Amino acid sequence: MENVRDPRDHVNEEPRDDFMDTAIGFAGFFGVLTLIFIIAVVIKLMIS
Repeated sequence: MENVRDPRDHVNEEPRDDFMDTAIGFAGFFGVLTLIFIIAVVIKLMIS
């Protein structure tokens, strides 16, 4: 590898599915926010 900036010399060592990574990230974040919301509602109902 004489030319380190040549993209043809760099193979993709670990192929990933970017769409599924993004979808799982969104779903996980949505789940965490939903859990926080449910806990907040339960605490609010216990206080009042």
